[in-house]
Amino acid sequence: MKAPLKWLGEYVDLTGLDAAEVAARLNVTGTELDRLIHHGVETPETVVVGRVLSAEQHPDADRLRVCQVDIGGEEPSQIVCGAPNVAQGLTVAVATVGTVMPGGMKIKKAKLRGQVSLGMICSARELGIGEEHDGILALNEALPGAEDVAPGTPLTSVLEHADEVLDLEITPNRPDCLGLYGIAREVAAATGAELRPAPWTAAGAPAAVASGTSAPGPGEDADAPDPAGDAIDGFAVEVRTPLCPRFTARLFEGVTVGPSPLWMQARLSAAGMRPINNVVDVTNYVMLVTGQPLHAFDADRVAGGTLVVREAAEGEELETLDGTTRALRAGELVIDDADGPTSLAAVMGGARSEVHEGTTRVLLEVASWDGPTIHRTAQRLSLFSEAASRNAKGLAPEQASWAQALATRLLRETVGATRVGGTIEAGTWDPNVVAPPLTVREARVERLLGAAVSRPRQTELLEALGFVVTDAEPDAPAGAGTLQVIVPAERRADVTREVDLIEEVARLGVVADLEPTLPARRRPSSARLTPRQQARRRAEDALVGRGLQEVVGWSFTDAGAAGRLGLTADDPRAAAVVLQNPLSEDQAVLRPTILVSLLDIARHNRTRGVEGLRIFETGTVFRDAPDPTRPDMPFEHTAIAALVQDDVFAAKGLLEALFSALRIENWSVEATDEVAFLHPGRAAKVLVGSGAEQVQVGLLGEVHPRVAGTWDLPRVATFLVDLDKTLPLAPESRPFRPVGQFPDARFDLAVLVPDDVTAARTVATARKAGGALLEDVAVFDAYRGKGVPEGQVSLALHVRLRAADRTLTDEEIGGTRDKIVAALAEKVGGVLRG
Repeated sequence: MKAPLKWLGEYVDLTGLDAAEVAARLNVTGTELDRLIHHGVETPETVVVGRVLSAEQHPDADRLRVCQVDIGGEEPSQIVCGAPNVAQGLTVAVATVGTVMPGGMKIKKAKLRGQVSLGMICSARELGIGEEHDGILALNEALPGAEDVAPGTPLTSVLEHADEVLDLEITPNRPDCLGLYGIAREVAAATGAELRPAPWTAAGAPAAVASGTSAPGPGEDADAPDPAGDAIDGFAVEVRTPLCPRFTARLFEGVTVGPSPLWMQARLSAAGMRPINNVVDVTNYVMLVTGQPLHAFDADRVAGGTLVVREAAEGEELETLDGTTRALRAGELVIDDADGPTSLAAVMGGARSEVHEGTTRVLLEVASWDGPTIHRTAQRLSLFSEAASRNAKGLAPEQASWAQALATRLLRETVGATRVGGTIEAGTWDPNVVAPPLTVREARVERLLGAAVSRPRQTELLEALGFVVTDAEPDAPAGAGTLQVIVPAERRADVTREVDLIEEVARLGVVADLEPTLPARRRPSSARLTPRQQARRRAEDALVGRGLQEVVGWSFTDAGAAGRLGLTADDPRAAAVVLQNPLSEDQAVLRPTILVSLLDIARHNRTRGVEGLRIFETGTVFRDAPDPTRPDMPFEHTAIAALVQDDVFAAKGLLEALFSALRIENWSVEATDEVAFLHPGRAAKVLVGSGAEQVQVGLLGEVHPRVAGTWDLPRVATFLVDLDKTLPLAPESRPFRPVGQFPDARFDLAVLVPDDVTAARTVATARKAGGALLEDVAVFDAYRGKGVPEGQVSLALHVRLRAADRTLTDEEIGGTRDKIVAALAEKVGGVLRG
């Protein structure tokens, strides 16, 4: 919800409060600020009212005119302008030299085809107050009284063309804050500022023209009796479903469709809505103020003068305002006239009855609807308009009267329309049925909040939010009294229990002032991570320590991700879980492998110039297969994976660090060419254990070049480990081994082995042959090339020996070395080099 600060200031006194302070107060009370936006010209004080004294043809450009413009200086300013409507005598908005326009462009002294230009004559779009940009904004035509404004007067004094806008995150339970007056009430309650009367009441109607923001006229009060009764000659409404509790309609004649006043266009633009025409702009303006959507029918296009609200039949079709013909489902709501469906109720109007340039009579509909029904319809059709988003919250029926009252005044003042007849009322809503008051116990407030809040203070806070409060026991001692509270209509769906009222008291007057305390405990205890959590933390810390950055990707991906990985339909990794209500086509399934999100993130970063990527992620992976522990749910497991812009050996080094952190020593890799998304010959299975107890827990390798190319990536390597399989195999502690008191003995071996002998097999052979004296053996180099026969590879082994009770002799070291060399020759065909 975008709330322009100056517009908000019409309903609540913001004297002494800037946008940041208002946002901070709202944040504390639960209405979160998403961002603060400056709308319009960034330096509004440098935009002034000007008068065109002359507009001569540019001597060297057919489409340019050289204008002399009075902007209040001693001499006129020369401005070169390309607008077709610039002419002598116009009152215009001039951005003087030094003005910073929307988007950051700065107006400078310039020469255009040899003619000096000292500023810019602005269009409505350039000022951020509308969409018109075919010509300059002629203030004397669009703003009453502008021709009498002295040149050089700041434009802000006659038109709100720039503003600070609060972009607020409104929670689903607070549809009252989807209207500016609701936000104003929150601001007043949070700051103690004065809340002005509601704009739909006679007291809240402007009494005179103020800075061009309104026009004089009689007030329209939502609570006043309708002087003309409930009938409109020639029109009738029938509601055939309980999903529309209240439907109201008013008729206006003498309508002339055209642009809305500049002040209204400016406000709508600041609130993020595009001005369309005066009738539609009034409905949008009223919706933004009250939170209640409205819809204007061209009354002469309502066939038969009858509107029927009903539930659609399966497969029924309707062409909506966007020109799309939509097939409806049973239970979705439509509004009919004598020729059939004319609107998709509460979501979008129909093309057949929309207001157009020739409209002279308007039938204004304001209704309340069943929120869940509207939400389902809007979600299925992906039509979450501003109106549908509000109607889906389930607005109070009383709000229809507020919107009708304010819209009536604005249609009269800004469109020149005349109201004819009364207000048609239809639906099941009974205004005489009043919800019973809620009781708030003073003792209960203190027990829940841990702080005493007096009844007068509770009353003050609740009344600031529009609740009607009565002290049921004024003579009761402190801490023992009760309050009776009537909930206002717009909060009735959210506040239904005593605890809800206590929450209102807490968020406004208690939480921010609470002293920090520790909760009382009967038994002292400290929170600890489980062994599984500790192991996962160690694994992640190990990768961070190796220079990798942790990322968090979406659990969703598109249905074609498995195909881009090269997975065939019968591969278990291609069996993705399909979402019934995806956010978009790009997020239609749950990711079948964590590699997808790593590749997406890598591409996103690399296209923005990031090289040398080293990232990892821990997250959940899903498959469309029964979960062994929960057969009614799809299979899922937690995985950890890394992606580095390097080769397979770099990825294996990171995998080694991971297993070291998990205290798993008995692991190995086994070459494989069965994984479609890994490079054949540079891919392996990751195994833990030995013999019959060996378990495959993951994969290691370079991403297949074809797959990497699909994601626009260079050579990258990865490992993927199933933590649900791995963590149960990780010991909670590592056996203690004392540091050796005697020196170790080290030597290196270079051994030629056949290409089909893996390094892991070579190391295992050397380890077994080294016996009790062998402390460690590792491969530190692999070489193919000059001096190495075809079909062989030279592996360089680093060997470390140590005895726990003595210094090793030369004979012991030499003997162990000979045993290792002999075992390598016998078991793997190894030949010592050099």
